[in-house]
Amino acid sequence: MSSLIPPEDGMDPSTELVELDPTVFNHPIRRDILHLCVIHYLDGQRQGSASTKTRGEVRGSGAKIRPQKGTGRARLGDAQSPMLRGGGVAFGPKPRDFSTKLNRKVLQMGMRIALSARVKEHSLGVVKSLDWQGSKTRDLATRIEELGWGRTVLVTGREEIPRMLKLSAGNLSDFVTVTAKELDVYHTLKASRLMLDLEAVEWFEQNLGHARFAPPREYHL
Repeated sequence: MSSLIPPEDGMDPSTELVELDPTVFNHPIRRDILHLCVIHYLDGQRQGSASTKTRGEVRGSGAKIRPQKGTGRARLGDAQSPMLRGGGVAFGPKPRDFSTKLNRKVLQMGMRIALSARVKEHSLGVVKSLDWQGSKTRDLATRIEELGWGRTVLVTGREEIPRMLKLSAGNLSDFVTVTAKELDVYHTLKASRLMLDLEAVEWFEQNLGHARFAPPREYHL
């Protein structure tokens, strides 16, 4: 375990261990499932607001530009033809929804695989608590630099991020704080390091593993 809050004298949080549920944190790696989950997330992020005008929507007269025959030139209709400058666009984009559907069980498996991949890469850690004291960004940035937590995602199992931590981390671009319920496969894989508090570990084990049918676990530290 690690500690976001500087430990007291004589205390070493690295000597404390947390047992992780292997059904959640030791799942076989499936690259195909991770690919499906990442594409599902990125599809949902697309705005789908690109829009062009067809020849029927472009402003102007519908009169024929020149006679059909007799001029020796090509046949033309009105000025809104897609062949002409200022005319409509043929088969152009229109506002649409790019989001795709993915089964809930596939998304849950993707999260188990992503967490397991982080464990195998030694880039997942556990902290006892995320109750940061103080609201100064400078103090938190100094502590993060001491721990070497660049591009780190902090995950809490609570309903909301601790208020003081949220205030302190608001201006740190490479430091993200989310709840376990909000975390997705894309950001789990993108971050350099993932740090969970004990409540987040319990949340994942309750919602992704076989432990969701068992009573909450008690931790003895």
